[in-house]
Amino acid sequence: MSLIDNPDLAKRLARAILSDVAMYNPEKVENGIKNDNIFDILKEELEEGRQHFYSRVATDLDRETIYDIAVVDVLIKRAGKIESSIW
Repeated sequence: MSLIDNPDLAKRLARAILSDVAMYNPEKVENGIKNDNIFDILKEELEEGRQHFYSRVATDLDRETIYDIAVVDVLIKRAGKIESSIW
């Protein structure tokens, strides 16, 4: 299998991975937003997703930025309806 070298496809993959993280860990996401510690609570899941993403995407793309933006778009922005002191 060849590595993804198209930025749009890489962004789509990152969002899909993080959608899975959110879907399989709804309580962690909610508690992490409520208590402003989402990155601590989901540390293992986020790192596992990152490693999977890196294994599928070419190194000449800005993999770190693409993944980090997807974290914010999928985990943080979508959780905007959850009551939290961070909003």
